[in-house]
Amino acid sequence: QVQLVESGGGLVQAGGSLRLSCVASGRSFGRYAMAWFRQAPGKERESVAAITGGGGTTVYADSIEGRFSISRDNAKNTGYLQMNSLKPEDTAVYFCATSNRYFGLATLYNTWGQGTQVTVSS
Repeated sequence: QVQLVESGGGLVQAGGSLRLSCVASGRSFGRYAMAWFRQAPGKERESVAAITGGGGTTVYADSIEGRFSISRDNAKNTGYLQMNSLKPEDTAVYFCATSNRYFGLATLYNTWGQGTQVTVSS
């Protein structure tokens, strides 16, 4: 069973950048699709981006508008979310998730991290 730990969140000014990391424990990380989601206070969890196990295919939510980039390094059991041109509306807790049965932007992943807070000030 894969376990996930996110890091890299923090406080940043609008227009700034952050890179989130998601470290997976366990074996065969490369067999798992990985995704990032976020949840703002009082709102439902929404998708951000997803990447296949081998890293060859990525998909992004329309709301990201090309500002974020998802990637992974399977040798390090780590996934990343590079976030540029951050806006106050990007403020949320960001979660990574993995699945060996699903790839996409729905919340159908079976393993989730505990999240990392991202706060963007105006």
